[in-house]
Parts: sequence; structure tokens; C-alpha cells
Amino acid sequence: MNLTVQAKLLPTPEQASSLLATMERFNAACDYLAGVAFENKCANKFELQKLAYHAVREKFDLSAQMTVRAISKVVEVYKRDKAIQPTFRPHGAIVYDQRILSWKGPDRVSILTLDGRLLMPWIGGAYQRAQLGRVRGQADLIYRDGQFYLYVVVDVGDVPPGDPSGYLGVDLGQKNIAADSDGETFSGAHVASLRNRHYRLRRKLQKKGTKSALRLLKRRRLKERRFASDVNHRIAKTIVRKARDTDRGIGLEDLKGIRERTTVRKAQRRTHHSWAFSQLRLFLTYKAALAGVPVIAVNPKYTSQTCPCCGSISRANRPTRDRFKCQSCGHAGDADTTAARIIARRAERHAAERRAA
Repeated sequence: MNLTVQAKLLPTPEQASSLLATMERFNAACDYLAGVAFENKCANKFELQKLAYHAVREKFDLSAQMTVRAISKVVEVYKRDKAIQPTFRPHGAIVYDQRILSWKGPDRVSILTLDGRLLMPWIGGAYQRAQLGRVRGQADLIYRDGQFYLYVVVDVGDVPPGDPSGYLGVDLGQKNIAADSDGETFSGAHVASLRNRHYRLRRKLQKKGTKSALRLLKRRRLKERRFASDVNHRIAKTIVRKARDTDRGIGLEDLKGIRERTTVRKAQRRTHHSWAFSQLRLFLTYKAALAGVPVIAVNPKYTSQTCPCCGSISRANRPTRDRFKCQSCGHAGDADTTAARIIARRAERHAAERRAA
């Protein structure tokens, strides 16, 4: 299993200028290569290398391996849509491999630039440092907000999933980001209030429109994304730990395309479209894989309307957003927890069908 780890580079001003110049030259070469690929309808990196390798080396003075990486980057982008010619931002990512980037000890990295190899320090948490012995494949040099970062692919190995004794159902929602079948809910009112505060401030700055307001808006543009990512990480970690410690797998709703399949009132649209549910599911999936906890995605149809006691399905079973009351047998409880119990049962049934097949 491969994961991507972020490391922040700490170059000197001279090294930063060299990195930036290298990045601009690399992406200019990518623009040139994109023109060649589009003109010749060439989406094969070996063919494009035959067509343009020597011209790129001569025109942009890139090293041999950096030219090869530029060709690979252009081909990957051009393959997505051959009807248009790709363009590349001057500060787009540079793709490095082991031939042009190497790790020197626990806090140094040697990286190729237009001025040759440069040795510079990097910083990261204990988790990032522990993963560097497993580096596999490429690393992407990213320039963001005046800082340089390396996004490194590491091989963390595969942990074989266990044979769980049951499944922990997880229901994803808007008021409560997640609720499990044990009755625990995650980040409800507090997160909603913080999100609303971010939204009000963002709207106020956009409406004001002054230079200082736009500068502040630019500085804050990633704050809500980092907040959502941190919350999702913590929720996923808690759920996976609970499932592992109780010898259970995790059952999730298959919510692919949910925003296109569902409609909400105008007042709820921002909430409906703003939270990163796909990111939460991704975090749950990879953290569970690292812990050896199996994850099963089930059909979400009628999970919020099905009674876990008698199996009755009715819209009337959900009289309010928060409460569930079965019109057939009288069972009542929290609506999100009840839905999570249905998800857990469907996951158990799905796992039993797999074993029987």
C-alpha cells in the first residue's frame, strides 16, 4: 500500500531562487512538449521522447532525467483529453525520481536544480520521518504560498485484513459528520458553528472587496480546508481504533454520486456541498487498511427509513431529522444511530455472502 507524505523544505534564499527558476524552466519545457504532443497526436512517452527529447535538452538546458520526467508529465496530462492542448502553470509541480533526488540522513535532501545538486534541510513530524525508509517511486516538488514542499510516495506494506466478529456501521451526515452503530456521534454542533463562522467571514471579506480584504481572504483560503482535513483525520482514527479494538470491520454507505442523486432546500445547499465526505471515507479506508480492519461499502437505500427491529421501511418512520420511530413496532431512537445499525447489518450480510460464494 502506497501513501503520500509531505515534507517542508527549508532552502536558503539563493537555493529558493534556484528551485523557483528550475520549476519555471521545467514547466516551460512541458508547455513546449504539450505543443509537440498535440500537433503530432502523440500520447506515448517513448514516441514523444523520440520526437522532442533533443530539442528540449537544447532549448531549455534541462538535464537528461529531468527532460524524461517532463515528457512523462506531459503524456499523463495529454492522455486525459486528447481534444485540447494542455497548458502548464509556471509554478506547477516538478516530478522527481531517485536519480535526481536523494535523502541524505534524517533531515537533509539532495535535489537537482539548474545550478546542479543542492543540499537543503527539511522538516516534518515524527510520522513523516518514520516513513522515509520506505520511499518508493516519485516525489513531487510543490510551491505553495512562498514555501516549497516535497510530496513523497512511500510503501507502507499491506496488512492482511482479519476475520472480524461483526461490523461497526458508520452513517455519514450533515448535522453529525458521522455516527456509529454503538451510539457515538462525531463533531456535530461545534463543527457546524466553526464552519458557519468561516463562511460569514469569507462572505464579509468578499463583499468588502478592498485590497487588504482580498489579501486576508487569500491567506485564509486554505484554513477551512485544513480544518476539515484535521477533523476528518481525527474522526477516522477514532472509528478505526474502535473497530480494531473490538475485533470488528467497518460498514459504510456507498455515497458515490450522492450530491447528484439528492436534492435539498436552498438554505441547506452550502452545508450539503461543502463538507469533504469523500475525504473522510478515503481516510477511513486507508487507516483501516493499515490496521488490518476490513471495510465494506453497502447500498445506502432506505437506511434512514428502515427499522432495525422489525425491518419495516417507511418515510413515516423518520418524523424528524433527529428521531426515528417505527410506525409498525414502535421502536424509537436516534435517527443517525439507527441508520448506522442498518448499515452494520448490511455489511455483515454482505460479508457472509462473500464467504459463502
